[in-house]
Amino acid sequence: MKVEAAKAFSDLLSEEARRVNEWYQSQETLGSKSLDRLSSPWNPNVSDEEKEKWMEELSALITDLENLLDFTKANLAGFKKIMKKFDKHMGTGITRDLWAVIADFRFAKSEMDELLLAEAKKLWRQRIPPVSLEPTQELSLLPDDDIPTITTLSLDALPGGQISRMWIALGEDGAGVPMKVPVLVAKGVKTGPVVGITAALHGNELNGIPLVHRLFREINCKALHGTLVAVPVANIPGYLRSQRGYSEGTDLNRIFPGKSSGSAPQVYAHLLMERLVRCFTYLLDLHTASRGRVNSLYVRANMLDPRTRKMASLQNPQIIVHNKSPDGSLRGAAMDAGIAAITVEIGDPSRFQKRFIKNALLGVSNILAHLKMIPMEPEFEPVICSRSFWIFADGGGVLTVVPEIYTWVRKGEPIAHLHSLFGGFVKTFYAPDDGIVIGKSVNPVCESGSRILHLGVVEDSFANDAEDGHL
Repeated sequence: MKVEAAKAFSDLLSEEARRVNEWYQSQETLGSKSLDRLSSPWNPNVSDEEKEKWMEELSALITDLENLLDFTKANLAGFKKIMKKFDKHMGTGITRDLWAVIADFRFAKSEMDELLLAEAKKLWRQRIPPVSLEPTQELSLLPDDDIPTITTLSLDALPGGQISRMWIALGEDGAGVPMKVPVLVAKGVKTGPVVGITAALHGNELNGIPLVHRLFREINCKALHGTLVAVPVANIPGYLRSQRGYSEGTDLNRIFPGKSSGSAPQVYAHLLMERLVRCFTYLLDLHTASRGRVNSLYVRANMLDPRTRKMASLQNPQIIVHNKSPDGSLRGAAMDAGIAAITVEIGDPSRFQKRFIKNALLGVSNILAHLKMIPMEPEFEPVICSRSFWIFADGGGVLTVVPEIYTWVRKGEPIAHLHSLFGGFVKTFYAPDDGIVIGKSVNPVCESGSRILHLGVVEDSFANDAEDGHL
């Protein structure tokens, strides 16, 4: 009886997945053709009527692609719930094999819908409103040798309607030379909030640097309400050594707000906080995975705080993880100072990844638009995780992690295999919960306590005190 019911259920679900996949593929193809057509360069003599028609068509395409993403998520969630209920009532244990069949369909594994949506939003931002994408005169003509070094950031003293560049000194090195961080300030002509962006607080986490550069090349200060402050490299000693920590290895993101009379990294963190961060109303702290690991584009934020919950949703991530700020983190110190802060994890370390950078830049624009600093951008609906945690190895050997970033795994599904140096099989690691893969190890050298996979869990509520084991 159970075998027959399982066979009928499997056939029915597979047929439904085929129908879903056919519709998905047709919409993906239609969206791709529409985007190609709308991406054609404008004729220099294009009329206002033609521009308006183009705007209507692109707006409709963005809506269709957002609906396609929602369609995919809803169907994946629906298939999982149906299989879970069937397994609960029938006890057949076939859902793991059946989920592998579902996951092999294009609608379940393709990222083309997300890519098309990102490109459509990019196209919208490039042409609506018409903003020059060339660097402003202030950004391009001032030689680096002429950029001043100061010890205090006074936003009131800076001219409005343009971009200012400066070095902020954060103490001195062993030769008595100031250790200084680069700072870009875009000050609008109208009042508004101060949004701060910090990148490379871990010196080898670099994707935030080109994001800042591109944002300041695109920003129109004449139409900006408020002030945008960016620190493209917050950890200069670590950046110069291509390492995560400070010059002697200390993780700066565990010692904030620092100490005025502490160790060298504590003084550095204190001065960064006092001379820069306390000027902000909002903070976006940009990171990547650590060396030997890879990340999706995801945000860590306190989802119980309405300010940071909205910022996280607007940031255009694939995933949002709810947790409180780790002790000593820049995000935590900023929140304690009344500054709404989120952490944005943008892909992998020691490299530039154009796709993640573009999507994260869209998210920054969304936040600025929500704060009424720039014209409004379309929003994005990510996967919101109520909690997340890392899975660690309890033995050593050669590690292979199976699932890809931003894919779903079921409880009990194999996620990694460990082999000895002689090639013998040691063990398989299994997912302890249903969830989505936020990040994972790509380093095959595994010892006891090594990280395997960062799993995000989707539940109906948020815990008041949530940790993600992020070290």
